[in-house]
Formats: sequence, C-alpha cells, structure tokens
Amino acid sequence: MKKVLSIMVLVILLTSLFSAELVIYTSDSFAGGIAKVVIPKFEKAYNCKVKVVSIGSMGDALARLVAEKKSPKADLIVGLSAEQLQMAISEDVLEKYRPVNSKNIVYKSLVNDYGTVYDYGALAMIYNVEKIKNPPKSFKDLLNSEYKGRIVLIDPRTSSTGLTFLMWTIAAMGEDGAMQYWGKLKNNVLTFTSGWSAAFKMIETGEADIIVSYATDGAYSMYEYGSIKYMPIIFEEGAYLLEEYAAIVKGAKNKALARAFVEYMLTPEFQKEVPLNQWMMPVTNVELPEVFQKYVPQFKKVLRVDPSINSRIDEILKKWEKAVIG
Repeated sequence: MKKVLSIMVLVILLTSLFSAELVIYTSDSFAGGIAKVVIPKFEKAYNCKVKVVSIGSMGDALARLVAEKKSPKADLIVGLSAEQLQMAISEDVLEKYRPVNSKNIVYKSLVNDYGTVYDYGALAMIYNVEKIKNPPKSFKDLLNSEYKGRIVLIDPRTSSTGLTFLMWTIAAMGEDGAMQYWGKLKNNVLTFTSGWSAAFKMIETGEADIIVSYATDGAYSMYEYGSIKYMPIIFEEGAYLLEEYAAIVKGAKNKALARAFVEYMLTPEFQKEVPLNQWMMPVTNVELPEVFQKYVPQFKKVLRVDPSINSRIDEILKKWEKAVIG
C-alpha cells in the first residue's frame, strides 16, 4: 500500500511540475522561426503549455528581464549572445544550470554554468546580387561612396547581432581603430534597425541593398528562391562567430519545466531543426541539409576579442554612441 501511495505522490509531483505554463522571453527571430516548429513538439511531449513572449530584439528582452528582476515573470530567456549572457550574469538575473545533454555539444569551450548554447553562426555582410555588382570584400571597402545610403546595420544597444557586429569590428581593428572606423561608416548607413528581423525585411523589400547578417544566408536564398539572391561575404579580415544561448531566469516559477526545455534544445529532435528554421549551425552532431553543405561559405580565420571586454560592454556602447551619434 505504501508503495502504491509513493507512486501516486510521484505522479502528482511530476504532473504539477509540467502542467504549468512555461514563459520564454526571446526575440522576433526565434519566435517567428524555430519556435513554431519545436514548441508544439515540446508541449506534446511534456503535456504543458509554453508562452513565447517576443519582445523585438534580444536587447529589449534582456532589458525587460532586468526590469522585472525583483518579481520575474519569465522562466527562460532564449537568444542571448555571449556578450549579452555576460551582461545578464552581471545583473544577477540568471540561475546556474549545466544540462546533462551539454555532453552532446561539439565545441566544449562553449559549455558554461549559466547559459546553454544551442546554435552558432559566422557573421557576414549580405548583398542583393541584382543591385550590387561590385560587392565589398573588406571593412575598408564598406566605406566606399558607391554604398552610401544602401547599407542597413543593426543597433548594438538593442540587438545581439548588432552587438556582435560591433565586436567583429573591434576584433578586426582594435577598440580605438574600430571607433574611428564607425565614425566614418555611419556616413554610408541608411539606418540602424533595432533587430535582425527588421534589417532582413528591408533587404527583402528592396529598401536596403547590403545588411549585416549571417554566412548561412546563401543557403537560405537557394532554399527559398532557388537561386542566390542574397550573397554572403565574410570579410578578408576574418570571420567572427555569434553563439546563441538559453538561460534559466533566477526566481523562475517553473524551474523544472525550464530545465526540461534546455535539455530538449540539445536533443537531435531540436538540433536537426536549427539549420532550416533558425538558419544557424547546430551545436551537436546532426546531419546538415544539402543547401548548407553546398552554399555556406567556409572560412580559414576566426577573429576574437579579449574575453575581458565582456565586463566593459556598457563602456564600449557609450564609445560607440559617441562615435556614431555624437
């Protein structure tokens, strides 16, 4: 009888853990992409509901999380860059959790105790091949007058992609050199969008001819249009990688369900959906689609910044504001 009661108690506990609603803060790109594919599968597997709260850019999502620090409303935040992850750690809004499935991550250096990496990609400038016949091959080329008013970039204060692009320029030119470069580059920029989705929409509608995006966009172009309409370029200076992380919110109401979702993100079921839905590279060993094997450019050199810069993000952004806005 005691054994039966124990089993009943266990069932009740498990049901209570996974019957509540999991709240995820994220960006438009995650909410409008892979979330539509994987969330229904997770809900079915765990007999639960998942509320995906899209707050525009990841910078906005992180700002909301910090603002709600004393009374968190989210259980999980998904889509933080490495720099934003460090900002979140410094704000003390995340809880430590290293998933069991982190053993599946190919690059062990990306494993840490606060955020779980679930995809990565090399940044690239992409251009409309129908409009740009002489594409830039380096950061220096991007300053040419022929591109004036044709470039759309992303605000590093609000976007993980924008912040990573800023880090790319610092990795290529050094901090002082990068700020001098931004002082010149701003003259060629049509506008700065708050997030990647808005920038990509502008190149699709023809408002922009060149944007900062990812090396996988050639594969996207071939998959969606049957031709390379948007060609990616990794500058001669070298490639720079963006990793995206999921992290459990400190004080999360549905901690067990949040942990279950993080574990799920490193399963083959989730990872195989990353390429054609998130247009990034999976972090575990899953087979890549043919368009990725054929149309994602390879790179020999990877640029990096000194990791200590992550503790100075606010200072770096103020320098960027001074260089770009004045």
